[in-house]
Amino acid sequence: MGCKKMEIGVAEFAVGAAAVWRLTHLLNAEDGPWDMLTRMRKLAGNGALGKMLDCFYCLSVWVALPVAAALGTTWKERILLWPALSGAAILLERAAARAQHGAGQAMWYEEPERQISKGAEI
Repeated sequence: MGCKKMEIGVAEFAVGAAAVWRLTHLLNAEDGPWDMLTRMRKLAGNGALGKMLDCFYCLSVWVALPVAAALGTTWKERILLWPALSGAAILLERAAARAQHGAGQAMWYEEPERQISKGAEI
């Protein structure tokens, strides 16, 4: 009993991860043409579907499912690809958000020097 090598390559996985990120971002954060996606999210309301559309992480799990099913050739591959594609999409979203909002660079702040006159601070 040996381990079989997965059939999917790095390029296929990268394309799948990018597709999951793109579709998830589209459904979660973009307005779409004629504000179609904004209206769809409003129609979904505060129920389970609405909450899923508001949560990038949650939505990526469900968007990754059909992509994993399409990319994998065996059930084992599909089951392993499902969370891997979702996780990759989440990492891409974090990287995109960091690039857009800045990397959280440390700010340097220096207090002005105090003048000392006759042994007392002013």
